[in-house]
Amino acid sequence: MIILDSEVGNYVTSGGKKFSYFAGNNYLGLANHPLIKEASIRSIEKYGLNFSASRQTTGTSGIHLELERQLSSFKKKQDSVIFASGYMGNKILLRILREEYSALFIDKCAHASITDGIPHDVSRVCFYDHCSTEHLESLLKRTKKYKPLIITDGLFSLTGEIAPLADIMHLAEEYDAIVIVDDAHSTGILGKNGRGTVEYFFLESKENLYQTETMSKALGAYGGFIAGSTELINSIRGRSTIYQASTSLPPPLVSAGIACLKIMEEHPGLRKRVLDIGRQIKTEISGLGYKTTPDDTPIIPVFFRSYENAGRLSAFLMKNDIIVPFVNYPVNIERFVVRITASASHTDEQVDELLNVFKKWRNKYGTDNN
Repeated sequence: MIILDSEVGNYVTSGGKKFSYFAGNNYLGLANHPLIKEASIRSIEKYGLNFSASRQTTGTSGIHLELERQLSSFKKKQDSVIFASGYMGNKILLRILREEYSALFIDKCAHASITDGIPHDVSRVCFYDHCSTEHLESLLKRTKKYKPLIITDGLFSLTGEIAPLADIMHLAEEYDAIVIVDDAHSTGILGKNGRGTVEYFFLESKENLYQTETMSKALGAYGGFIAGSTELINSIRGRSTIYQASTSLPPPLVSAGIACLKIMEEHPGLRKRVLDIGRQIKTEISGLGYKTTPDDTPIIPVFFRSYENAGRLSAFLMKNDIIVPFVNYPVNIERFVVRITASASHTDEQVDELLNVFKKWRNKYGTDNN
């Protein structure tokens, strides 16, 4: 475990030492933006640290409503609802939509928040091969007596792959399914306006498609949200025990969210910058002989067959003053991953040094692909 002694930017301090930081999910570099810090400080001065109540009682303030208005505008939806953590979003939607499905179809590499969110009364849960619409269709064909709900990550946090959402939606229409896409890692990144995989695939008009999202990645703040129709959002507010019984999002985080949205929308070049950096790293890593994935995203996995070699590479990078973690998340993949994450705040010099260290490792130890 790496213990940080500083804010998260393109550099961090750990144990009193400065490191180039290619980790975490601060894709647009907003987590330590001075305007966001200022907004949070002003919010603490006005409201304190915590409203100390649930939204349904005395925990709602004007800034909560303003953030929800801003998120609705950003997503081009009728309404939105915020809650304590993006991790909760899949559980909330799977419960709210429970009467509309009797079987779940889940990508085998789905985030833990998806599998943790499965309602206890769902008896039919099918896992399809990672990003395989062929396998998904075969499962749908065999379970026609059930009402299907398909759920997947939009951008997979460990592998940087974009789910084949357009093909999934074709199947959903053919088999009368509803679809949930967890867009935690693609909101703020993918699509013309950063609205995620739904915008990326031009699917925003689909009424049987739902998104769960977070402000803790590209948006640089914290807290989960769901945007959708007035009917859906009212249903969440009226029926979700997670929403009703949780303490409301603290004032500095709410104000940070409002400020982050403003900066992100005013500076679309940040999104282009991080995608360009990710593309460059991925291309050159692959050119060095390492195995990675092809999609243009800020997440660049480096795959290893050996647990030991993955850990050694991460340690080698750290000895060279670069943090790139060996990620051992609870995700069902057969390879070990050293995960590089790009940020719009990275400099060209940092990228060059990262690639030089990967070249040094390859020249000394190989790439573990044989």
